[in-house]
Amino acid sequence: MPVINRVADMQADITEWRRDLHRHPELLFDVHRTAASVAEKLKAFGCDEVVPGIGRTGVVGVIRGRKPANGSGAKVLGLRADMDALPIEEQTGLAYASTTSGKMHACGHDGHTAMLLGAARYLAETRNFAGTAVVIFQPAEEGGGGAREMVKEGLMERFAIDEVYGMHNYPGLPVGQFAIRPGPMMAAADRVYIDVEGIGGHAAKPHQCIDTVLVAAQIINQIQSIVARNVDPIESAVISICQFHGGHADNVIPQTVSLRGTARSLVPEVRDLIERRLGEVVEGTARLYGATARLTYRRDYPVTRNNAEKTVFAAEVAATVAGPGRVDTETPPVMGGEDFSFMLEKRPGAFIFVGNGDSAGLHHPAYDFNDDVIPVGVSYWVRLVETALPG
Repeated sequence: MPVINRVADMQADITEWRRDLHRHPELLFDVHRTAASVAEKLKAFGCDEVVPGIGRTGVVGVIRGRKPANGSGAKVLGLRADMDALPIEEQTGLAYASTTSGKMHACGHDGHTAMLLGAARYLAETRNFAGTAVVIFQPAEEGGGGAREMVKEGLMERFAIDEVYGMHNYPGLPVGQFAIRPGPMMAAADRVYIDVEGIGGHAAKPHQCIDTVLVAAQIINQIQSIVARNVDPIESAVISICQFHGGHADNVIPQTVSLRGTARSLVPEVRDLIERRLGEVVEGTARLYGATARLTYRRDYPVTRNNAEKTVFAAEVAATVAGPGRVDTETPPVMGGEDFSFMLEKRPGAFIFVGNGDSAGLHHPAYDFNDDVIPVGVSYWVRLVETALPG
């Protein structure tokens, strides 16, 4: 049961939707054009309900099957796609490149949205299932926690969702292949803020100052010892300092410096260790130089943890589309973060990768979603619903 013929026939339309979204990227919760386009299409497809404004700018469509339920009753399946883009200047040179300076779909959310729209169109036409499919279009995955906001507003309860599934494209994995694993699939993603204060002054008189640039540099170096020397080598962890802000002149030692970064982990014990040791290293290193430093550690996205039973099910469905031996069920965890984790904390389900082929990496200015993935991803969504909700 490979790619569905009707889905293959829809590829040109879905590609057009995808490229329109690509031309008009929007950030975080400010996805008003995208959400309006999604809602308009869902209504045109004949969805039983179309509900905008959940999680500020999220959109939900409800499609009820026409088959009678077997057994104890019909389930409700949630399928989620993310809609937001990234604050990156596109460098693809494509005819459908971003028309908005400084914004681009560099993570493939345009493809995710288009594929779920394609699945919604097919499911609304055929309704060859018993139960309900709920298509979830979420804003603000890229750092805004849109899934968290939709969950807070009662997404799961309002639509009586029993299970929830997500999908993300994966550069480097061949088109037509899938990858998944039970348990931790993607890392917890936490925010690290470090503020250093010393004594500013003339750059020619460093002996009269406490040099915050030097202190901050030493803090960055010492932080790397946490993963190297405190975390069990069998476990996974990442701490990256990605911003260094200090000073406004080339002859003035600044009074303050701020550092910003991220910490990633896969298990609660390592997450706790990182937070504790960061505080100790930051404060202790600053004290050695006579400065002070304050750590603010914000726990953001939880670990994206796949339910074991639903992972097996998702992999079996993917194999019906991809074929034997084309679903990796033991793919290594990824240290990137994903706010679909908030949905998986509320309902059992699974998050799967679909191959994007030999493309630039995610969050790269030359990245583009591969439109050849469309029939594969849409077929996966359709088969997931029809298999999980048989009549």
